[in-house]
Amino acid sequence: MSAEPETSNIDETPFLDGMRDAKSRYGRFNLAVIGGTGVGKSSLVNAVFGRDLAKVGKGLPVTRGVHYFSDDSLGIWDVEGFEIGSTVPPAEQLRGHLREIAKRPKNEQISVVWYCVKSNDDRLAPHEIAMINELSRIGLPVVLVLTKVDWLRNPITGQRGVAKGVEEFVNWLENPVEGGQPISINYERVILTSTSDKHGKGKGHGLGELVAETLSLSPQDEKDAFRIAQRLNLPWKRELARPVIAAATAAAAGAATVPLPIADAVTLAPIQLGMMARIAVIYDIEMKTALSTSSLANLGAQLAGRALASSLIKLVPGAGSVVNAGVAAALTGATGEGWLRLCEHVHTGKIRLDQMDEAWNQYVPGFLDVIRKMAEQRVGK
Repeated sequence: MSAEPETSNIDETPFLDGMRDAKSRYGRFNLAVIGGTGVGKSSLVNAVFGRDLAKVGKGLPVTRGVHYFSDDSLGIWDVEGFEIGSTVPPAEQLRGHLREIAKRPKNEQISVVWYCVKSNDDRLAPHEIAMINELSRIGLPVVLVLTKVDWLRNPITGQRGVAKGVEEFVNWLENPVEGGQPISINYERVILTSTSDKHGKGKGHGLGELVAETLSLSPQDEKDAFRIAQRLNLPWKRELARPVIAAATAAAAGAATVPLPIADAVTLAPIQLGMMARIAVIYDIEMKTALSTSSLANLGAQLAGRALASSLIKLVPGAGSVVNAGVAAALTGATGEGWLRLCEHVHTGKIRLDQMDEAWNQYVPGFLDVIRKMAEQRVGK
């Protein structure tokens, strides 16, 4: 009885189907980023989503002053600021842009708006206020993002602060007055951000707040799409991935309700491949770029062979020469956790995308991983 199934016996279709199903389920998050040239929109998008604004899929010039960039998980509406000298009022100019956007398919419609203003401005211009209020009028939540903030650190307390001018600007935004009279600016919140320090280094500040606020303002059915598109909050991705692992674990246990001979353990590979595909989508990893079809088939062989039909099984107490429900569940759960760790390392840049095929060998579950999962199952019961 062969310990390792032939690679040709593994069908990579469940992996490809799993990716397709997950992308369809989670959909795309669409963000409008509005602001003039030089305000730092591209840097902000790159810092939060890990994408160069000009390289997010293909840029579609919708109309003058409006471009749409998209890939599977993220859509960016790049809207220029008001064109100075235009005879069209700013609110009307924006309404024209929004009418064009409204003609686009449902999966391209705006969920949240980042209205970007440089932090060293001391007031919002009337045309900016008009545009923000127009966005709010049609029901779009607006986050007012102050960009390129120069953070100062108190040498005594170590606390971060901002220059007095920025502080005064924020105070004015919270209680805006013009000519001695209060005025209305309909944004949800002001968030101060920087994507690097004044020397062009560091990870920036305020981005975590921006991500959290954007999630809270997103429509309920688009929150998961935003969690997938953003790259700053790993716990959100783990929260999405763990139920996928749990579902696959339960499916594997069900498949082995009648204990499987080791030679038939290959039948669990589709469950595990589908699980791995869904996790890859959650970590926004394009596996078809990383792995060839033959590599996917080899990956399945590793799962069904190395993780199931090798000497590992013989070391699991009570397993004998068959894979029972407990063993199948433990092996699938351990495989999911190993794949999650690998995806995180690719997602954070510790492992290159083109290294995934060879790197996976280091993440295939070992004896202790399986025993740990079996113990967790007993405690759960």
